Amino acid sequence: MARVTDTIGSKLTKRRADNPLRTFKRLFSYYGKGNCKVYFVFAVIATVLYDIATIGASFMMRPLVDVLEKTMTYQSADPALAAASAKYFALLIGMACLYVTAMITNYALNRLMLECSARVMYALRKDMFAHMQELPISYFDGHTHGELMSYFTNDIDAVREMLHHSITQIIISVISLVGIVSMMLVLSIRLCVIMLVMGICIFLIVKKISTLSGKNFKRQQQVAAQVNGYIEEMMEGQKVVKAFNHEDVVMKDFSVMNEQFCEVGTRAHTYANVVGPIMNNLSHIFYAITTTVGAMLFTGGATAKTGILVTFLQYIRQFADRLSQISQQFNFILLALAGAERIFELLDVPVENDDGQITLVNVKEDEQGNLTECDEKTCKWAWKRVTDNGTEYIRVQGNVVFSDVDFSYDGKKQVLHNVSLYAKPGQKIAFVGSTGAGKTTITNLINRFYDISSGIVTYDGINIKDIKKADLRRSLAMVLQDTHLFTATVMENIRYGKLDATDEECIQAAKIANAHYFISHLPDGYNTMLVSDGANLSQGQRQLIAIARAAVADPPVLILDEATSSIDTRTEKLIEKGMDSLMEGRTVFVIAHRLSTVRNSDAIMVLENGEIIERGNHDDLLKLGGKYYQLYTGMFELS
Repeated sequence: MARVTDTIGSKLTKRRADNPLRTFKRLFSYYGKGNCKVYFVFAVIATVLYDIATIGASFMMRPLVDVLEKTMTYQSADPALAAASAKYFALLIGMACLYVTAMITNYALNRLMLECSARVMYALRKDMFAHMQELPISYFDGHTHGELMSYFTNDIDAVREMLHHSITQIIISVISLVGIVSMMLVLSIRLCVIMLVMGICIFLIVKKISTLSGKNFKRQQQVAAQVNGYIEEMMEGQKVVKAFNHEDVVMKDFSVMNEQFCEVGTRAHTYANVVGPIMNNLSHIFYAITTTVGAMLFTGGATAKTGILVTFLQYIRQFADRLSQISQQFNFILLALAGAERIFELLDVPVENDDGQITLVNVKEDEQGNLTECDEKTCKWAWKRVTDNGTEYIRVQGNVVFSDVDFSYDGKKQVLHNVSLYAKPGQKIAFVGSTGAGKTTITNLINRFYDISSGIVTYDGINIKDIKKADLRRSLAMVLQDTHLFTATVMENIRYGKLDATDEECIQAAKIANAHYFISHLPDGYNTMLVSDGANLSQGQRQLIAIARAAVADPPVLILDEATSSIDTRTEKLIEKGMDSLMEGRTVFVIAHRLSTVRNSDAIMVLENGEIIERGNHDDLLKLGGKYYQLYTGMFELS
């Protein structure tokens, strides 16, 4: 816990914000991916119509004031009064029509932008989730679940808010500002110069503040991800926290992180929020200046100049409002850009490398033993290798060989050194040794969760690097010590091992794992819904379902990593009987701390500090009188 909090400050000082313009451009490329370019074009058209309507309605203030001034000079009996009054009401009706048009177009553009943002979010989430499926296991080992979830919560929500509201307001304001300035130039060039000076001053101030605010919003998103990661980790480990009475320690560590989050967030919003008051006060100042200058310019002039001044002041207020709206959206835009940068950093993480060309296919065998690829299920598999000389099919047997394998997770500390072993088809190979000896690492290398540093691993005589990872892993089934059950029914969790398995196959797999009895006594049997990683089951029952999941996959190679560690001795013996039929004809790798579970293995590998120090069957190792003998007789215990 201390390690997490200690590294936050150093990470923040080293990170710099990426190019906002590049991030913006990349983000808007998703309008094409989301198939919403047409929606966006119509939204822009609706925005133009909206701004034309609002600007036109304001411009009608000039003839309204002029007509009103004229009516005040007419006598009640003057025939021109009736004509002026009719013109006045016509102008009012015209203004009302423009405002109704503005209302309709405003609804249309907001509805269209909502459709655009929804489609962009769909495409963005899809790319993020798909990309995560292709990332190597090492990436997930180096990031907490909370950090990863933060991409789909904090960051994606910030981007959605910008695309839905902020971009809409920015487009409206920018187009409106262009129209307002144009109308100001038509009304009075001299007064317009004052407005341009105001605009330049505000632009320079906002640019300076937004630069400072943007850096802090980036830091805020980073700290938010780490705070979320810490919270999720503590929630998952709440039983451990309470069991050891570490509530105060956890709260202390969280307070440090939360304080940093508060500090960074406050600094970011302080810079951003100061823009609004500055612009508001500047707008009042320039409004007063324009009123004074306009009064001086038009005093003593024609009465029509009053309409110009009133209309110009109306545009000043709109000009200030539009600038204020832009400044108000800076908070959301800067926060969204920070989130978008993090999202694109995730999308730029290199995917898991896979240079394999050999695939796994269903085959049928004729009387001469020739293999032919087929679509129907035959329960017979072969490796398909396409060469210049044609297509070759190699029967899948489960022959695994390690030759002089070295491996390191970080490139510094050697985890495996000069490991050589073989597993013939149908053999049961067991790995025993202390924690950290490298047992699980060997099984991770078979799956190519990690690639070896040197040496070679072959599968049926084929270098596993030449086999496509998906096909390699499809030929294997793993039962891990830490079981994970999905929010679904028991049947669906078992079927996860083989998605096209029938109910009968799933039930048979449960019987093999000796899980059928307790499943049958659940409230809804195989249709019982499991939630919260199977919290409504005991740890042993969850392990049984995980074993059934592996059994239904019907693989040529089976890996059991402490598969029976959470099961009592009586149940373990029952499972072993059922597993015998599952293991028959298959290569099985077993990692176990209970030496009783590996006694019947064909070969037992004793590992220490990443090296195999002893190998042989149970009887041979006892006769040897080495480390295995010491472990078995209780002179040492596995940890």
